[in-house]
Amino acid sequence: MSGPAATTFHWKKCRLDLPGHVALQACKRLPDEHNDVQKKTFTKWINARFSKSGKPPINDMFTDLKDGRKLLDLLEGLTGTSLPKERGSTRVHALNNVNRVLQVLHQNNVELVNIGGTDIVDGNHKLTLGLLWSIILHWQVKDVMKDVMSDLQQTNSEKILLSWVRQTTRPYSQVNVLNFTTSWTDGLAFNAVLHRHKPDLFSWDKVVKMSPIERLEHAFSKAQTYLGIEKLLDPEDVAVQLPDKKSIIMYLTSLFEVLPQQVTIDAIREVETLPRKYKKECEEEAINIQSTAPEEEHESPRAETPSTVTEVDMDLDSYQIALEEVLTWLLSAEDTFQEQDDISDDVEEVKDQFATHEAFMMELTAHQSSVGSVLQAGNQLITQGTLSDEEEFEIQEQMTLLNARWEALRVESMDRQSRLHDVLMELQKKQLQQLSAWLTLTEERIQKMETCPLDDDVKSLQKLLEEHKSLQSDLEAEQVKVNSLTHMVVIVDENSGESATAILEDQLQKLGERWTAVCRWTEERWNRLQEINILWQELLEEQCLLKAWLTEKEEALNKVQTSNFKDQKELSVSVRRLAILKEDMEMKRQTLDQLSEIGQDVGQLLDNSKASKKINSDSEELTQRWDSLVQRLEDSSNQ
Repeated sequence: MSGPAATTFHWKKCRLDLPGHVALQACKRLPDEHNDVQKKTFTKWINARFSKSGKPPINDMFTDLKDGRKLLDLLEGLTGTSLPKERGSTRVHALNNVNRVLQVLHQNNVELVNIGGTDIVDGNHKLTLGLLWSIILHWQVKDVMKDVMSDLQQTNSEKILLSWVRQTTRPYSQVNVLNFTTSWTDGLAFNAVLHRHKPDLFSWDKVVKMSPIERLEHAFSKAQTYLGIEKLLDPEDVAVQLPDKKSIIMYLTSLFEVLPQQVTIDAIREVETLPRKYKKECEEEAINIQSTAPEEEHESPRAETPSTVTEVDMDLDSYQIALEEVLTWLLSAEDTFQEQDDISDDVEEVKDQFATHEAFMMELTAHQSSVGSVLQAGNQLITQGTLSDEEEFEIQEQMTLLNARWEALRVESMDRQSRLHDVLMELQKKQLQQLSAWLTLTEERIQKMETCPLDDDVKSLQKLLEEHKSLQSDLEAEQVKVNSLTHMVVIVDENSGESATAILEDQLQKLGERWTAVCRWTEERWNRLQEINILWQELLEEQCLLKAWLTEKEEALNKVQTSNFKDQKELSVSVRRLAILKEDMEMKRQTLDQLSEIGQDVGQLLDNSKASKKINSDSEELTQRWDSLVQRLEDSSNQ
């Protein structure tokens, strides 16, 4: 029975501030990550690792990793160390396994942000992908590139990788790699990297004439056949408007690992001096593409309302269209707000409600520029002086209505955020108080267990084992509550700043240290009791067997005739029996010595004078019987 894993507490700091006055500058929302593509790519990467170690592949990443065992299998292969796993099927077993995964990652300096055991066990898609990307980034990306980075005294692995690619593909006029997304969609760059180092594999001119899908398939197939690189990417996932950046980086590091890795300082400087517009991250590129894509291609029905009004050539029709768009969104937002459930009294439900409302408020922030644009357009129309009195009055009324409804929604949302935070902090405070009280009682319980004397028989040890199992069960039950505390939520604002978390940080650290100490003591004592139990049971069983053996030999010696022989034949039979007994005794002598050593080991582990005295007494009794039998055998032989 292994004890619950020691837990590191985290907290999430949320900074949410919705201005009272609508900002007029544009606000853009970052697009969602390419979850589906990452799921496929990461699954293939894991299965490639498992294939090398002879482990069965995973099918559904979010489901198969929930119990933590597959993650531990993965880390065993990456770290080269054996990691214990709990085989039970309960949530507690799964949490213990995942917490052990997080411990191993922490020990290997893998940075994780706001990822706890419950997120993985609950199958949270985004955080599961985040956990795996952290693992891949550490062992696949940084580990592969660490020597080159060290030689060049560079810390940015992406900069090194981009420099390597640009340096490799420089002779190919059709290729100009500027990033890890759009520069790879036509498939030429992948083929150029391969052709530069393996020009005999294929004709470059033929590749140029292929379609993007054909080029991608060609490159991935050649890399698999001649370089042994798994097909982590599917062509249809790359030949899109915006491929997944992380998946492409993963694949490129696989190429980097097996191909020549020369990177010059000049190539790095060239990357550093690329025009800023070409060095945008994946998320910014997505925004640029979305802003130029046809409106029907936008997947999210709640995406930011595009403003159709501008400061140039303002007209009443453009204003009315923009107003209608904003009011349509605002009505939908009001409905969404009203549909939110009443604040719960369960801490986990409140956390979910807090996260839901946090996303809602971010959406309000993303749309405030659209509201501001409409208000600005209305003012501009009025200022131009081209409206009739009736039209001007109508626009004034519309602007007043829009501003009032926006302000009401903003204030109500901020109020709900504040109430959610207050309720959540109170519930979390109670959780901390309950854990502290539980730890105090458990620490007192441990002190009593440490001072509980051990009797001189195995039954008393069995009793201690049962008591310890009870403690283990209580720990496992408390582990569920502790896991709930692995994600604390705290609001910080302009006034409180970092001081809002200082007290909580100190409290969590102390509780974490106490919990870890209890878990460590429980596991160490369980191991010690188990070791004593095994050795003591072995000692008693071997002593019992030796006693039976001595009894058998004593009876055999009693039957040996030592006088009044009728003839030489009877004498020879007795001499032969005595010789056999002597030989048996010599062979068994090692068992007696081993029992003596085991008895000493058990006595030292017990650290109990009464029990040690009993063990020594039993050992001496056997030694005396042995010596007596040896002496009788000697006397009989002399006769």
